[in-house]
Amino acid sequence: MNRSEREAAVQRIMERTPPAVPPGLSADAVRRGGRMLRRRRAALRLMWLLMFAATVAFVVWALMARPWVEPPSEVTPPLTGW
Repeated sequence: MNRSEREAAVQRIMERTPPAVPPGLSADAVRRGGRMLRRRRAALRLMWLLMFAATVAFVVWALMARPWVEPPSEVTPPLTGW
């Protein structure tokens, strides 16, 4: 297919009348879009809630376990020089 044939094909496609849009398509799209937004918002709220709960759980664990403190020695040092 050479350039003039391609241009003619494109011209024919552009001169055609666009197909008819079903009457309820816009309302369906708005309804589906609203549902998607509600689901996304609920998922984000759940994610933030889980992140907050994980942070609180970590802080409580850190306060109870005190991982920054060196544990006491379980072995006594040898007694020399008595």
